Amino acid sequence: MVKQGLLWVLRILVGGLFIFSGLIKVNDPVGTSIKLEEYFDVFSNDIAGFFYYFKPFALYIAVFLVVLEVVLGVMLILGVKSRFTVWSLAGMILFFTFLTFFSAYFNKVTDCGCFGDAIKLTPWESFYKDLILLVLISILFLFQSDLPKSSPKWANFSVLAVAIGSLVLSIVAIRNLPFIDFRAYKEGVNIEQDMLPSAPLVYDYIMKRGEETLVFEQYPSDETLEFVEMKLKNPEALPKISDFSAWNENGDMSAEMFQGNKLVLLISKYAKLDYDQFGQIDSLFDALGSAPIEVVVMAAATQEEIDRLIADRGWNALGVQADATVVKTMIRSNPGIMMLKDGVVLSKYHVNNTPSADETLNLFLK
Repeated sequence: MVKQGLLWVLRILVGGLFIFSGLIKVNDPVGTSIKLEEYFDVFSNDIAGFFYYFKPFALYIAVFLVVLEVVLGVMLILGVKSRFTVWSLAGMILFFTFLTFFSAYFNKVTDCGCFGDAIKLTPWESFYKDLILLVLISILFLFQSDLPKSSPKWANFSVLAVAIGSLVLSIVAIRNLPFIDFRAYKEGVNIEQDMLPSAPLVYDYIMKRGEETLVFEQYPSDETLEFVEMKLKNPEALPKISDFSAWNENGDMSAEMFQGNKLVLLISKYAKLDYDQFGQIDSLFDALGSAPIEVVVMAAATQEEIDRLIADRGWNALGVQADATVVKTMIRSNPGIMMLKDGVVLSKYHVNNTPSADETLNLFLK
């Protein structure tokens, strides 16, 4: 009886964690695919070149994995096909443990994306989390004969409903934007303000004199001391946004982005633009006419490519360059639209949901 109770607790813990992790990533499958692309790049360079060929399928793999996480978690809790479920969970956690160890030990991918953008873990924290899960799943694996041998029909139908629901939510999130935005550039954020520390940064200065290690709150003037490192004492005060930058042939345009009303067309992958999607964008830009809203094309591309796109489409727009990772963080759409008012993110739109001119004017001028 005690053993059954402990196994039930383990099923709740492990299954619940997989459901929680999967649902966070169902909310943003594109973000998971971006993380997978990072791993494929690293593995193709460090392990085997064939991993590179997985990159075009990263989004499909991401959807499969996030839905599988949720489904296996539900199956474990409901006792559906226990043997298959435990074997599948064991395979997944071995795979994830390898990924997180590789990231931590070789410092290749600094964020595993285990909980999407909702909860950030360091590589070693991710690895230790997976080690704990590996131990818990190993216990379930050893005692799988004590797990439910069969399940009622309602449980089987529940698993099917969860699988279909998770898949549908993933597709909706891909064709629109994440239901909940956990990223630094979410609506309501003042980008310029969040680029500043929330309080003065305080450091400890680690010095050595011979074999003796000394710690100072201010950098010492004693030249006989050897500098070792400086440790931040209040990391919570670090800027929430540290990677924003925009530039063109006129130099740094970051400050310009925080002045006045800006309708920003964000492009993260210039080579993968679908020009059939630009009809509504063309209509929006034309309809805005002389409205007090500056159109900015912010792209991870060369300035020549950006200027050519603006000229070919006949847009009255400012073109600036940006880092691809930053643009992908800003919006999960290529292209996508972000509305800025004095540096504050008013709203963001997937290209499939391009707003009308009236909607845009109401947003800025209300």
